[in-house]
Amino acid sequence: MRVTDVVAQYVAHKRSLGMRFNTEARVLKSFCCYVKHISLSQVKPGQVSAFIDGRGAVTRFWHGKHGALRGFYRYAIARGHVKTSPLPNVVPKAPPPFVPYIFTREELRRLLQATSVRQNSRCLLQAETFRTLLLLLYGAALRISEALALTLQDVDLENAALRIRESKFYRTRWVPIGSDLRTVLAQHIQRRRTEFDWSSNDSLFVVRSGSALTRRAVEAAFCRLRDHAGVLRTDGARYQPRLHDLRHAAAVHRVIDWYRRDLDVQQLLPRLATYLGHIHICGTQRYLTLTSELLQQAGRRFERYAVGGCHE
Repeated sequence: MRVTDVVAQYVAHKRSLGMRFNTEARVLKSFCCYVKHISLSQVKPGQVSAFIDGRGAVTRFWHGKHGALRGFYRYAIARGHVKTSPLPNVVPKAPPPFVPYIFTREELRRLLQATSVRQNSRCLLQAETFRTLLLLLYGAALRISEALALTLQDVDLENAALRIRESKFYRTRWVPIGSDLRTVLAQHIQRRRTEFDWSSNDSLFVVRSGSALTRRAVEAAFCRLRDHAGVLRTDGARYQPRLHDLRHAAAVHRVIDWYRRDLDVQQLLPRLATYLGHIHICGTQRYLTLTSELLQQAGRRFERYAVGGCHE
């Protein structure tokens, strides 16, 4: 069978199990384009290695491609399409995991202030819309895809909650919001309804033309905003602060607040996982990047435990 046919079967099989499988499917599609329209049994180890290696240095994407192909060839071998796997036997050590950027509250204020400073009539993304989106990403700890998928119907101002429909794990959840964020969203919706024709199924966030705001547009705008506000990494990391780091910052700041209030963090972490839409708490633990403030609060808690013999 041709590579493209087996890949199509494999992707369909994975998605029938309830997986989105989007990232792996993109890797496998690229692999099909790389080896062209040939039989799977004709693919040589050298071709596979060249595809995985690419042209640059080894990054975590190398391991992502290797993992996608490893699963694919296990499937192909189990169904008799090939007898052996052509993947390289030597796997290089993975580079250090990416460390998200945790914004300070002062940096968050600078970003919000900069939305109005950079306002001009030629910008498709209005300042009020941009500011509301940033407040939502941080205040409700949403993924950017979740925020941009919201419709007017998904915002329940009366009950101060957001309906997040079929997110990362095909799960729909309700996210409660605080009174301040509720007020911000109410003001945004009022402006939204005044300036544009609308129905309940229309996007919550739109550009000046009235069309839905795209992820590409908002990420490009955030890069400009970040530079203007002077919120930049100086730790040598490969990436500058991202929109998604607002979600990380929200999780870390929430845990720091719990420590300051002397609450049982271990008992509250499962609730945070549910709020973030994670299936397992290990997914939430990856969000809790150890900042100096978080380490300090955790250290004080442990010191009281060690000296006093009690958790509180």
